[in-house]
Amino acid sequence: MKLLKAFRFIVLLLLAGYIFCLNKDYTPSFNSFFKELTVRQRSHSHAREKRAAGDCFPENCSKINVDIFLSMDTPNNAEAIEFINVLRGAVENVILPLHIIDELVLGSVNLTTACYPNSTGGHQCHCEDQLLWSSDICDTYGACSNASTQNCDCINGIPNGQFCEPSIITLPTPLMTASVITVIKIRTLKTEPTNLIQQLREAVDIVLQFNATTDLIVTSLNLTTVCYTNFNGQQQCQCEDQFLWSCEICETYGACNNDSIGNCDCINGIPPDGQFCETNVTAACLPPSTESAPTGPPTLEARSLSFTMNIDFDESYNDENNDVYQICLLSIETQSRIHILGLQSADLLGFSAGSTIADFEITANTSIQDAAVDALLMAIFSDLRNTFPVVFDNNVTVTCGPPPVELDLRITSTEWRRDGVLINEDDRHSFSQANGAETLLITNYFFTDNGRYQCQLFDEESSFRQDSNGRFNRLETPTIQTVPLQNTILCEVGQQVSLQCSVQDPYQLEFRGISNSETGPAIQHQVTITQADCDNQGLNIICQVIDLPLFRRELRLVLVLDGAFTCVADPEFGNGFLNDVGRASCEINEVGEKTAICRVSGEWEDREDNCTLQRIVELLGQSRFLDEITLPEFLEELSNVTLELSQQVTESPNNIDAIVTIINNVATFVTTSTIQISQVSMEDVLLTTDVLTRDEARESWDILNLEALIETIETRNTIPRNESVSSLLLFGLEGITSRLINASLNIETPLILLNKTTFTNSFNGDFNSTVEIDIEESSGPTNLTVITFESLDNVLPPRDENNATGRVINGRVVLVQSDTTVDNVSFTFDIIDETLGNPQCVFWNFTLFEGLGGWDDEGCELVVRDDETVTCQCDHLTSFSILMSPFVPNRRVLDFITYIGVGISMASLVICLIIEALIWKEVRKKDKAHLSHIPIVNIALSLLIANIWFIIGASISEGDKKNPDACTAATFFIHFFYLVLFFWMLASALLLFYLTVFIFGNISKTTLIAIGFSLGYGAPLIITVITIAVTEPNNAYIQETVICWLNWDKSRALLAFVIPALLIVLINIVIIIVALVTILHSKGMSITVQNNDNYIVVEIARTLAILTPFFGITWSLGVGTLTDPTNLGIHIAFAFFNSLQGFFILVFGTLLSRQVRSLILGLKPSQNSGSGTATTSFGTSSSGGLFGKRNNRKNGGNNSSSDATASSQVASS
Repeated sequence: MKLLKAFRFIVLLLLAGYIFCLNKDYTPSFNSFFKELTVRQRSHSHAREKRAAGDCFPENCSKINVDIFLSMDTPNNAEAIEFINVLRGAVENVILPLHIIDELVLGSVNLTTACYPNSTGGHQCHCEDQLLWSSDICDTYGACSNASTQNCDCINGIPNGQFCEPSIITLPTPLMTASVITVIKIRTLKTEPTNLIQQLREAVDIVLQFNATTDLIVTSLNLTTVCYTNFNGQQQCQCEDQFLWSCEICETYGACNNDSIGNCDCINGIPPDGQFCETNVTAACLPPSTESAPTGPPTLEARSLSFTMNIDFDESYNDENNDVYQICLLSIETQSRIHILGLQSADLLGFSAGSTIADFEITANTSIQDAAVDALLMAIFSDLRNTFPVVFDNNVTVTCGPPPVELDLRITSTEWRRDGVLINEDDRHSFSQANGAETLLITNYFFTDNGRYQCQLFDEESSFRQDSNGRFNRLETPTIQTVPLQNTILCEVGQQVSLQCSVQDPYQLEFRGISNSETGPAIQHQVTITQADCDNQGLNIICQVIDLPLFRRELRLVLVLDGAFTCVADPEFGNGFLNDVGRASCEINEVGEKTAICRVSGEWEDREDNCTLQRIVELLGQSRFLDEITLPEFLEELSNVTLELSQQVTESPNNIDAIVTIINNVATFVTTSTIQISQVSMEDVLLTTDVLTRDEARESWDILNLEALIETIETRNTIPRNESVSSLLLFGLEGITSRLINASLNIETPLILLNKTTFTNSFNGDFNSTVEIDIEESSGPTNLTVITFESLDNVLPPRDENNATGRVINGRVVLVQSDTTVDNVSFTFDIIDETLGNPQCVFWNFTLFEGLGGWDDEGCELVVRDDETVTCQCDHLTSFSILMSPFVPNRRVLDFITYIGVGISMASLVICLIIEALIWKEVRKKDKAHLSHIPIVNIALSLLIANIWFIIGASISEGDKKNPDACTAATFFIHFFYLVLFFWMLASALLLFYLTVFIFGNISKTTLIAIGFSLGYGAPLIITVITIAVTEPNNAYIQETVICWLNWDKSRALLAFVIPALLIVLINIVIIIVALVTILHSKGMSITVQNNDNYIVVEIARTLAILTPFFGITWSLGVGTLTDPTNLGIHIAFAFFNSLQGFFILVFGTLLSRQVRSLILGLKPSQNSGSGTATTSFGTSSSGGLFGKRNNRKNGGNNSSSDATASSQVASS
């Protein structure tokens, strides 16, 4: 008969093909192919097998069960159940038995399992009638619905090579006999185990035939071998009746005594590799000869090894009678016998700190292989993991009892302890009793629940006590890192993609469902893309922890048929199309993930790191379930973790945010209970805070404060309060400090000093020589707590209630609390930076800025400012400091100059516009005059509107309630109209250039006006829109303290005004120089009144020559205030020039123009005079020259051409 393996492939191919080809036109071709394949198989068969092969009939054939897995691709718009029904019909229509070939008959076909995608993008596998999933598979993948949990006929997923099973056994099956060897390990007291062995014998004798399961029957049970340690500490293995050791084993280990040499029923040692006493030993073993050939000493090899246990080290572990010592020694000895060939000894050398490190040594008479050592260490780990319970589930059950029946106890009460500390029943600990046993249920198991548990069952005066076999320990949760977590690649069949997966020690990983997958803490695999993967447009690979499949991570490969990637081969996020969201794993020991968006630049931008340290996340979870017993241990662990991982903490806003939340949860717990904080616990809190306030954390705090500000702006209309992380930290510290024990104490960390003292009438104290506190009187005996923070300015932003810009926290932040009312306290702060000025005494107000918090001066006032100190007086207690400005200008003087100047400027601009309106009709009659006055009108109008928006912005900034949206609008219009002013000056300069150089030829007035308006308003609009579009999404358009002007510190948005303004000033100066040179060298240019066109050119040049330097000087001073903010003279000069711009436009742009004056005079009735004729034309004044010098003439009326020519030279004026 042919080998079954040879037929397996044929059966698979036949069944798959026959079912799908049934009733199809291409069935004959398939049968033909099958026959050809069979012929080829026959040609390779052995001759003897050919002769033995004959016709197969159901009654004389060997039965082969074959599982067939069919994968169908269905249209997207089709229901999978329709195809499954078609498959059911095809199976039912098969006429059985079906003779495939002479040697192969199809006896039955059963459809067992149907898997198909569900509506959520996952898969479901449904059992056919009379079939169910096993309970293990149902627990692993989960039932599809509540209705299927009792009889699991549907699961959420596709198991690897497993199918539904019959729900009941309907037909009797022949029994198969098997022998099973079982090893039972029993810990006993240090006495001879004779009684225990006898009890075990009696128990075995009582056991009769019983059904272990529906298909497993135990027919007999024999005790063969008993191994134990005798009084001398020697291990012996004794055979039961009718069993003996083989002579080889007896010679290797030696018989226990001379009586057992003949029939060896006892040896000195425990044989490895699962050897036990046997029944078929008949020959007696001869005693060893007393004479032997001399041999040399055996060659031994020794290995010194160690392993680490996740338990706190205790010196008592080195005591040989200690439970930990004995359990580890037993595991080392047992596993060494199994895995080390030729083992001679396995000795536990001792324990050392570092969690708990066990050092041991093994020796063997053969070479010790590295693979054997690795297997030994892994076996010890698995063994001890079971001995010392490792907890991953949040809920843990500890069972006690039942007590022996002989004690006849009637349990009336139960007492549970952990490491000797009494456990009270509460929200996390519940007691129950069932079948004489007591159960302790621990919900939300944390590391503070680690330890040895004891229970004591009471029956009035009697009791029964039981200890746990070992110490319960919560092992660190495995965190898996994968590369890639998600990637998009072009689908090429046969392409190999590298997958990487890693986890922290001591865990081992594997790729699920991949037979040749590596195993270890860091593994790789080259996956080959198939056509099926391309058809599915993706491939999911699961990396999971060995023996702990609940801890797994899925690697997702998205397969596309074509397209050009925007982002290519990024080491973290791989490939991506435009606007794709990429995902990447965090580092090992971190949870969360990283995200980024593929942008048009070809880079993954907008990267967000949402990773948090695993240990901090676990502490965050426990902080919601604290109690009085676990709180001290929890705070100690929090400080240890923060100090140990200080670099990762300070560099990550996520870690800081999580720790602040933990502190706030602790504060909430202690302030809503009667618990007091001990000095040790308070020191743990301050050590944690010390790390958070370090200089290395400043950048992280800047990010957190900015994110809080952005969130407040985005949600201020829907969320009334949105506390920032920095404010929460201070709030939590105040809450914890309020529960500090009433005792005099001092706690000092590198950056924080806490002092608590008691006084009766008055108090004066100097803390760390940086802050002095003076309380003149109190309402009685007072407990005063003072915490001085050296670097809390890294945490709290220097924003005050007025949103003043440029403020700096220039003194220590001090938190002061008392248990009585104190309404008069004096603070003297040492100034950190003596170059700063304008001190302001402030306290932290948690309610400012819609809950973000800020510095407020209500109830505090400045008393005196010395060279090195600032003294403040306040009428309440909380957290205090001083704010100072990085420059020392007198704000009142600047405000006075600014507002008086702006008022004069606006009045001047209104007068200027009125004058232009009065003469506009006459101005429009002459083209050049019209063109020269359009820039002046637009300059005056734009500056007037800009000043109006300046006043609006100032009122918004100084109001009690800040309005960032209104401030943004004011800034936009101020920016826009200031730029309009400068660009119209540029238009005026270009007009001058056109009129003097004539390089563009003749251009119509309409065209020139269109160019002027496009330049004067179009260019400013483009600049202002781009500026707000780029900076506003990052909240960097206006000042961070809601000052209504362009931001400088964060985005440098102010450059969008300064650069165009100063560039225009530079261009205008060049044009003026060119125009003046042209005018001075023009021999025939007439600038008399009679030659009005040429005179207009001179007027334009004069106006620009005065206003351009003036505006240039003004905004150069503005740049100076940024480069030298401490220079009071620059601030005053800038305020003066900036506020009088309108006045200068009126004087030099309008009133000094003889054209304007002559037109104003021309509005009156015409009068003849001896000096000339006043008309409605452009004046008859006989003054000349570039800057209006008089050319007095005695003769009136018309001038001769010679006179006009003689007076046309600019130099003669």
